[in-house]
Amino acid sequence: MKLSLQITSRNFELTDAIKAEITEKAEKLGNFFDQILKCRVVVESPHRHSRDGRLYNVNIDLKIPGSEIVVKREPNEDLYVAIRDSFSAAKRRLEEYVEHLRREVKFHEGTPEGKITALFADKGYGFVTKPDGGEVFFHQNSVLNREFGKLKVGMKVRFAEEMGAKGPQASSLKVFGD
Repeated sequence: MKLSLQITSRNFELTDAIKAEITEKAEKLGNFFDQILKCRVVVESPHRHSRDGRLYNVNIDLKIPGSEIVVKREPNEDLYVAIRDSFSAAKRRLEEYVEHLRREVKFHEGTPEGKITALFADKGYGFVTKPDGGEVFFHQNSVLNREFGKLKVGMKVRFAEEMGAKGPQASSLKVFGD
């Protein structure tokens, strides 16, 4: 998907080199996260004071499905540094967003394992049998990375177990083998 990029300047003209720098950094964001719908970059140079040199603000507004990321950094005297810092902050914010989307849970040694022994895909739940024979309920919302539709009976899984209203249940479940 081609990134929709809008570059605007206020109180001064952008050179082709500056536009190219912004375009390159925006494309890198698009390569990192291909779900960016629109990237708007506003570069401004507020009226300067007699004592201070010219300062540059670089603000970035990313439209992504279901959300928006807005980056406003401290002004800098070096326009290239202001661009770099703003795009670095935007990448960090995107990384946080992606991490949130993935809802990755780090599984450690000793994490319960089992096999899916019953799956009711049309009703959105199933059961895992542990090596000791115990059975654990799981709901489609507890399957990480939105992979409920890919589950099959017999798949090996790891899960975080907790006590539910009707017995043991998995609060997060991840496939780790066939």
